Formats: sequence, structure tokens, C-alpha cells
Amino acid sequence: MELAENSHKQSSMPGQGNQTLKLFSMQKVMPLGYDRLINLSIISLALYGIFMVGSASMGLNIGNSAHLIVDVLKQVIFAALGLIAMIWLANHFRLEMLKRKEFLHIIFLTIGSLLFCLAFAPVGGAKAWIRLPVSFAEISIQPSEFAKITVILIVAAYCGTIKQKFSSGWAMVKRPIWFIVAICFIVLVLQGDFGSMAVILVIAFQCFQIPSHKQMRPYQNISMVFFAIILGGAIYALSPSGAKIIQNLPFLQEYQRNRFLSAVDPFYDRYSTGFQLIKGLISFATGGWFGKGFGYSINKYSQFPAANTDYILSILVEEVGYVGFLVLMALYGIIIVRCYQYAFRCRNDSARIILVGNATYLLVHMLFNIGGVTGMIPLTGVPLLMISAGGSSTMAFMMMVGISQAVISAYNRKEI
Repeated sequence: MELAENSHKQSSMPGQGNQTLKLFSMQKVMPLGYDRLINLSIISLALYGIFMVGSASMGLNIGNSAHLIVDVLKQVIFAALGLIAMIWLANHFRLEMLKRKEFLHIIFLTIGSLLFCLAFAPVGGAKAWIRLPVSFAEISIQPSEFAKITVILIVAAYCGTIKQKFSSGWAMVKRPIWFIVAICFIVLVLQGDFGSMAVILVIAFQCFQIPSHKQMRPYQNISMVFFAIILGGAIYALSPSGAKIIQNLPFLQEYQRNRFLSAVDPFYDRYSTGFQLIKGLISFATGGWFGKGFGYSINKYSQFPAANTDYILSILVEEVGYVGFLVLMALYGIIIVRCYQYAFRCRNDSARIILVGNATYLLVHMLFNIGGVTGMIPLTGVPLLMISAGGSSTMAFMMMVGISQAVISAYNRKEI
């Protein structure tokens, strides 16, 4: 409540300086009580991403300035659409919406869009995109990015602050579990997108740990054991002995197997899967503290196919150095810390699930991308949120921030 009161006092101070600030303030479009630090961070990240996508795309569009302009323009448009969606959700989202029958329509729409991806040709071995019929540019939507929001809301709706009584714990968790299993099955088995499935699974696991209902505890304990087994297996797979087992697994495709092996030894497949990893490590090594200067990356011109997507962090460090990397981590950290701070204050389980889900969403993407481009874990194709070129991931995360801002503003107004 203090935050809302301070915001109101600041906006009512007289003076020419305050009038100037009002022009650049989002107070008129955001609800009373929203978190300004989160807004400042998300807008800064959007601008940071636009500049880095423009710089990293130069190497992919040598001699074709029209394609470069289109790449930057797409990022600008998707960031603008994400901002509009964020503001709308911050003003209109209410926790009560999760209890309405219409919420089921969102779940089935998400599942339907995931299945619709199967009608399109695969990209990078995964059928995870819906291509839009646009003649002047290649534009596609990745529904699995929006499915991450749906998964958070599913847990918040069915396992959050509930009024109805259940005969057993299974009666309470069976619907969200089946929905999440269905989404993960489509994304992993039918689409072949392991990275998105892993992110969805980690987000769902973290959200399931939040509810304080006694009936949830056995399932929370089971999920903890399940997650520990998976984590232990993943760590073992990155060891030399584990790599030998991975090499002989029949159900893995060759590029998936090589990604595991390249994480153990980047020079195992130096001309294919390991090529990008080696180039990325060179960029990290040559960037230094302050980088070579914005736009002055050398590696982006040397056949670096994912310079503006999966490996954009390597170009970022090469150009703006570890100082630029720390600025990025600070902006991420503000959003994560503020979400956790409000989650600890709230007593409403649904609100806490949404805030922790938002923080986990960003944290998992950050860890998976950084781990992949530095060779600490196999590359999963998970984008660096707000920085990598990709309209779906940018819009989806900004929408999730809008939902979180709605929860925060409601808490500051003492409505929850």
C-alpha cells in the first residue's frame, strides 16, 4: 500500500519538472500500485534486445540491408505488441477470472494451437512454429511460448486459493496434472521440442511447490523426488561415463546426441553441433570487460548461423563486454527479486503461484540459455528472453509480466 501511496504523492507534486516526468510516466496507463522497477526493467530489456538483434543480425544479412531492416522492424513490432498486451493485462486481469468456465477455453486453445503446429514443416528438427502467410518477411508464432503462461495459470487456478472441498488430494491435482502432461507430451513427442518441454516442466514443478494445502503435500514430495532423479540423471549424462551411455541411446536423434556430447567436449563435433559453441566461446574470450564496441563483433560475420537467436549472448559479450552482461543480469535480477518479494508478502496462493511462476519463467530461460552457449549444459534452443530475436518469446514474457503487475497492483490496493 505504501508503494501505491508514494506513487500517488509523486504524481500530484506541483512544478515544471514533475510535469515533464508525467509525460514519460506510465501512471496513466498502468493500474495504481504497479511496480515501477519491474516496468523500468522490462522496457529497458526491450530496448536492449532491439539494439542487440540489430547488431547481431548484421552478420546474417551481409549485402542485404533490406533483410536487416526487416529483422529489426519485426523485433520492434513484437516488442510494441508485447507492451500493449502487458498494459492491457495489468489493467484487466483478475484472479477471479481463473475460476470462470471461460478459462477452460484458454487451455483448449493452447492445446489446439500446439497441435496446429504439426501441419507445418519442421524447423531445426522441431514442428513448433505456425508460419503466417506474410509475403515480405518470414513471420512465425511459437505456441509453446504462450503455453508457459497457460501452465502457470492452470496451477494457480486449480491448486491456488480454493473454496471448494475435495475428497482427496488426487481430486484436487488430477486436472492440472493431466493438462500439463498433455501439453508436455505434445511439445516433446509430437513437436520434438525438448527445450520448451524442459522449461514448461521446471515451471510447473516450481509452481506446484507453492500451495499450502495439506492435501497437496504428498504430491509436492513426489514431485521433489521426481525432479531430483531427473536432475541427477542430467548431471550424470554430462560426465564422461554418462556421455558413453548417451551415445548409444537409440531414441535420440543424431543432432540431439551430438548436443550432449558437445557439452562434454566442444571439439567432439567441431564442424557441426560444436561449431557454434566454439565460436560462442571465442566471442566470450575476446570480449573482455568492456567489449570491442557496439556493432564491432567479428565473429558474427564468420558463418555464425544463430548469432541473433540462441547465441546472441556471445555477440553481446563480444561487443559490450562483461559490463554489458552484468547490466543484463541486473535487469533480469530486478524482475526476479521483485516477484519473489511480493510472493513472500502475499497470503493468496494463486497470487503467489503467478509471481513465482513469472520469476521461474525468466530464471529458467536465463540459466538454460547461458548454460547452453557456455557449454555447461547441452544447447536446448531456449531463447534469452527479451534479447534473442523472436516475437513469440518477447510477447509471451511481456504478457506474463502484465499478469504479474495486475497481481502486484491488487496486493498494493489491498484487494488480495
